[in-house]
Order: sequence, then C-alpha cells, then structure tokens
Amino acid sequence: MSSQWKTFLETQSAHFDESGEVRFNQDKAFPECALFDLMHLTLITVSGDDAKNFLQGQFTNDIRNVTHNHSQLSSLCTPKGRMLSNFRVLMRDEDYLLQIPQDTHQAVMKRLPMFVLMSKVTITDNSDELVRIGLAGTCADSLLSRRFPSLPKTTGEVARHDGYTLLRLPGATPRFEIIGEADDIISLWQQLAKEAPPSGAEHWSLLDIQAGIPAIYKETVEAFVPQMTNMHLIDGISFTKGCYTGQEVVARMKYLGKLKRRMYLAHTDSGKRPIPGDKLFSSDSTSGQGAGKVVDARPSPDGGYELLAVMEISGYESDSMHLESSSGPKLKLKSLPYSFDEE
Repeated sequence: MSSQWKTFLETQSAHFDESGEVRFNQDKAFPECALFDLMHLTLITVSGDDAKNFLQGQFTNDIRNVTHNHSQLSSLCTPKGRMLSNFRVLMRDEDYLLQIPQDTHQAVMKRLPMFVLMSKVTITDNSDELVRIGLAGTCADSLLSRRFPSLPKTTGEVARHDGYTLLRLPGATPRFEIIGEADDIISLWQQLAKEAPPSGAEHWSLLDIQAGIPAIYKETVEAFVPQMTNMHLIDGISFTKGCYTGQEVVARMKYLGKLKRRMYLAHTDSGKRPIPGDKLFSSDSTSGQGAGKVVDARPSPDGGYELLAVMEISGYESDSMHLESSSGPKLKLKSLPYSFDEE
C-alpha cells in the first residue's frame, strides 16, 4: 500500500488489523450504501509485446477476450489442474492487470516468470502504484453517474474516464471497482464519502460470497479443480482456447468425467468464523477425501457466518453437511445467484 494512500486512510478513521487489512469504525454494521478500500487485493502487471500470447498459455480463460471494455475471471493451475490462484484480469492502457488476493500474490509472482523464457514479457508488482476502491449498494449507479459521463452496464464491463478505470462487478447488490492514481482516488473518495460511509474488506468479501465468486487462499492452494468452484459458470474457464497448464485435466472433467463436487452457498450459526480449508462432514460421505472444504466465510448481517464451500453433490442433495464433524454446526444451504443448468 502506498504511503500516500495509507496516510489518507488514517485521516478517514481507518485502522489496520494484524493482517494489514483496513477497518473502519462502521464495520460492525453493513451499510446499504458503502465505500471500500480494496488494497487487500494486490495487482500484478504483465506487459510487453508477447504479453497476450504468454498469458494465453498460462490461464484457464481466453485472454483474447480481455479488452479495454471487458474484464474476466481466470485462474492459474498446476499441471494436475489444481488451482494455485484465481483473479480478475483487465487491461489498463496496453498492460494486463491481474487482481489477486494477497494470500496467493507471491506464489503467482514467483511462478509466472518461470515460463517467460525468451518472450518479450515483463511481470511487475503494481500493488502500490495504483489505488483500488469499491462502491456498493443502491446508491452506486447514481453517485458515480454524477461524476462520470458513462458507467459499465454489464458484469465484467470496463469503462475508462480521465485516468480512472471503472469495473462493474457481479452480484445482486450493484457494485463497482475504481482504479486510479492516488491523487485521483483520494479526490473521488472525498466526494463519495459524503454519502457513502466507508466499510472494510470483510463486507466486500461477503458481497463476493453472496455473488458466488470464489477466492483461493493459502489454505486452499491446490485444493480444487476450477469446476469445483464453479469457475466455468462465472466466465472463468474457456473450453475452446487451446492449451494451458493443467488444461488436459480441466477438459477431461468436462468431456469425460462426472463432477462429484461443486461450490455452494450456505449459512452457519457457528460461534467462530470458519476459515478457508476447514473440513466439512456428512454422514452420507464415503469419500476418503472428506465431504468438502470451506472456500471462504464472513460474518453475516443476520448473525453467524455466510460461506462458500466445495462439497460433495450427494451431501448437498441430502442436506447433511456439518462443519468439521457430526457434532459441528449444521450448514443451512442457500441458493446461488446462478444456475447449474448452464453446465
């Protein structure tokens, strides 16, 4: 995080927890209209004449579909098709930006350069150079429309105005991300904060959970094949793009295999927050790999926690999922905002 942006946030009643995430005094309540610091999401910039072709050979999605007007979700896999990280890919000027959870940022920064070889590609950590903020709620469209001549209208769409990059993100709650230089974002924040109170990363992650968008953390690196986390349902996988690391396994699951696990949305009244990688239990499970694992969980405005978890389809259908053991809290299964009929 740039010192200029950190200093500014401190003037806005922000404080930083042990992990470095920004929190505000209003964090306990979930405001209907909220402004977010998104610096817990890091940025990797990939640039150079061969950047497009290089990324095309690394990621699960078709990088050719990323334009100045369209972003996409994608992931980086091992040769066995297991996700090392997932992220949103967008363009700013002629560079590709990968927006990655802090947990897996260093792993991607270490792995990608290994495959550059003779390609004309430069990979840099741009996390401190560009500031990211979010705006969510019924207020979002109207507040931003007062400041920008046009807004992205569909999920994943990108707009660019006077040095600002705007993205519309998925979910039932209208939601935007804005990327720019520190001076520009500070000015915009000051305007938006007059009507949108600041909120922290936990609320932003909760909106991702409610939208059915997974995040890979250090506890779940290599835990899931992309389809297990529904990446194929949220514009995260291309089955027509050609070869990339792990492609054979991902394609085999689509064309030859039968998916036995999917990611589902649930609520738990657990007294403590489930963390990524926590195991699930089902009395119906016969798998030596267990009934499932938590992907992410955040406090719910209604109490308890809302979570995404990869679980056996049979366990979901029998409504028999618990956290950790048979005596653990039972999961109350909820509906995702997209359908499995698209598989």
